[in-house]
Amino acid sequence: MTGAILGVEHSVTGKRWRARLEDDRAAMALAQQLDLPEALARVLAARKVAPEDVSNFLQPSLKAFLPDPSVLKGMDEAITRLADAVEAGETIGVFGDYDVDGATSSALLVHYFRALDVATDVHIPDRQKEGYGPNAPAIVALRDRGAGPVVTVDCGISAYDPLRLAAEAGIDVIVLDHHAAEPELPSACAVVNPNRIDDTSGLGHLAAVGVTFMTIVALNRELRKRGWFGQRQEPDLMQWLDIVALGTVCDSVPLVGLNRALATQGLKIMAGRRNTGLTALADIGRITEKPTAYHAGFVLGPRINAGGRIGSPDLGVRLLTTTDPDEAAGLALKLDSLNGERQEIERGVLAAALVAAEIQEGRNCIVVSGEGWHPGVIGIVASRVVERFHRPAFVIAVNDGIGKGSGRSLAGVDLGGAVTAARQAGLLVNGGGHPMAAGLTVEAGKLQELTDFLDERVAKSVSQRPSVPELGVDGALSAGAATVDLLQTIERMGPFGIGNAEPRFAIMGARVVRADVVGENHVRAILSSADGGRLKAIAFRALSQPIGDALMARGGGRSAPCRSPSDRSVAGQRTRAADH
Repeated sequence: MTGAILGVEHSVTGKRWRARLEDDRAAMALAQQLDLPEALARVLAARKVAPEDVSNFLQPSLKAFLPDPSVLKGMDEAITRLADAVEAGETIGVFGDYDVDGATSSALLVHYFRALDVATDVHIPDRQKEGYGPNAPAIVALRDRGAGPVVTVDCGISAYDPLRLAAEAGIDVIVLDHHAAEPELPSACAVVNPNRIDDTSGLGHLAAVGVTFMTIVALNRELRKRGWFGQRQEPDLMQWLDIVALGTVCDSVPLVGLNRALATQGLKIMAGRRNTGLTALADIGRITEKPTAYHAGFVLGPRINAGGRIGSPDLGVRLLTTTDPDEAAGLALKLDSLNGERQEIERGVLAAALVAAEIQEGRNCIVVSGEGWHPGVIGIVASRVVERFHRPAFVIAVNDGIGKGSGRSLAGVDLGGAVTAARQAGLLVNGGGHPMAAGLTVEAGKLQELTDFLDERVAKSVSQRPSVPELGVDGALSAGAATVDLLQTIERMGPFGIGNAEPRFAIMGARVVRADVVGENHVRAILSSADGGRLKAIAFRALSQPIGDALMARGGGRSAPCRSPSDRSVAGQRTRAADH
């Protein structure tokens, strides 16, 4: 183990500061070979970007990363059925998940088929009444309202019973999903999922909206081959990349390869404010600058999610597909209001969950549950529990003897696989997910057995992680070196997210000139260093927390060593914590 950067083995928040770059020579080689600024070369080298890949990393394009969609197992079968439906003038049924990935996937299909003048009928399940994933009554209802084939997006890979019943009813179901799959596939006309065990595409990092985008690329190609566009205008698929970027960023998939290209190009489209609903939501969220992954993940996404969490589940799809500015403004206002309600509910559940988690602090996987907890906020609360205890965590809302749970993980701990194993062991009513996030349904009487199973299942992966929580740091700067020029240089690395963490620099030899409270519980500060440089900083949700106490104690202008204003500091920026 290399020495801690700046000698910080145990920060105010209990973290060891680890240098992300293991060998400075890799950065020097990049800087010299490609004539790059040293800071940029350091960040690239820390993310193990090879010299030959730097150009595509900094300027990711679909031309460089988008493969032939047919590399996805099941794609050709799905496209044959959908192309037949388009030619026959059938209505396309869409069954989407209630989160952002599901909403954007559903909206993408609506936009595409609308451009073809093909009708769609969308159903987004009610989280509390229907639960996660396809259910037979809803699929049959789509058929009864006139749908031909039914496409499930961001769900369906583990819906064995509902899809078997749909098949018996003569309904052609096409599954577009990305969650962990088992060897047995559900009964369906076609199953497209890069995480199928027999899929060799290497695209398992895609979100469902990425899979859906590849599907419309393939369908468009097939219709072109069939001559369907002979008397019709072929749609420009790139116009909907803003929706694809939103779903990709919000589903916390790695922003590498094709995902990085989709997010980068999609954020450019988003800046053009073409989508009526996204424009209204950006205005509600007071986004006045060029949108970034931060805006997608922490301003737009939570508001769209609020509909599925505590409001009407179809609000997000309606917002993303409307072309009426007045309707968009009303929907955006409603989602913003619901997001405020969600935050209030979340605070209550979080307080109870943290108390329950304290008892399980020594476990490999924290599982907490509570009667009457709102199932719409458990995913967010699980993220907060992970942040506090540095362990994968499940938060389970129990109502009428049934628990609905949501889990969040840490890098290197496959939570989706653990849930799939628990379902195979007969501990779950339903469940699935991907490595970093998973959901489950469990009988209340099996909660303790499930807790023990998950704890044992992830024990080896957790034991291989550092015993002390670590904070990756890209380098150290004086306050005077944290300039706008540096920030602009580093922003060439964006968009940031999983797989491409936002760069973080420690501020050396700084002292806290002033600190005070802003908002409800945030602490802001002014830092200065011996070179005369000054920085404004903010630590979100830090009041009465160790980092907030440390800043306030030094906020009277007394000279004190301050290596960083916050464990989440980024040079030249205000700290951006995950405060939805």
